[in-house]
Amino acid sequence: MKVWIILILALATGLILVGCTQEALKADVSGKEKETVNVAEKEEVTVAEDIADAAKADLESSRLETDEFAITVYKSPNCGCCTEWEKHLEKAGFKITSKKTDSITLVRKELGVPEKMQSCHTGIIAGYLVEGHVPADDIKKLLKDRPTEIAGLAAPGMPKNSPGMQSEGKPPKGYEVLSFDSNGSSKIFTSYLESPGNTDQ
Repeated sequence: MKVWIILILALATGLILVGCTQEALKADVSGKEKETVNVAEKEEVTVAEDIADAAKADLESSRLETDEFAITVYKSPNCGCCTEWEKHLEKAGFKITSKKTDSITLVRKELGVPEKMQSCHTGIIAGYLVEGHVPADDIKKLLKDRPTEIAGLAAPGMPKNSPGMQSEGKPPKGYEVLSFDSNGSSKIFTSYLESPGNTDQ
């Protein structure tokens, strides 16, 4: 009888030890997984910050660019209308350096694009910012006048009748291109709103 009791106790003790070992292994694996996730998150943050810093450096260097039609465009990797807008600029004589990033929000923040001005891509040219579907003619006007009181131009949102959002060659209409300063103040740079008597489609 005593032998059976001893065997039962030994078996129970072994099961407890096995259970504890398994829990310890699970905790160790879970800890390593969390550590791996934390490292990955840190790497993502570092990459995003590096891209934002690069964008700021691009803005500074663009002030010294000798080719006034050279523009750097930051955009999301899968943004089709951004690519169409770049094609619109190329046809107008601009030279595009396209930079795809998943951290476009951080890029805008680093560059100082006001939230109410934001669109789907951000261009950098001659020390100015160009946010969204701004027509090439407006950018050329900006480069010709070189106003010192503004930080850039913007077409907030994604106007449906703007370059990159409609077939190439169609005139922009139904929205306004705004200029904005470093404080976030804005005013109309060019209006493409239809006049009350214009019913052309």
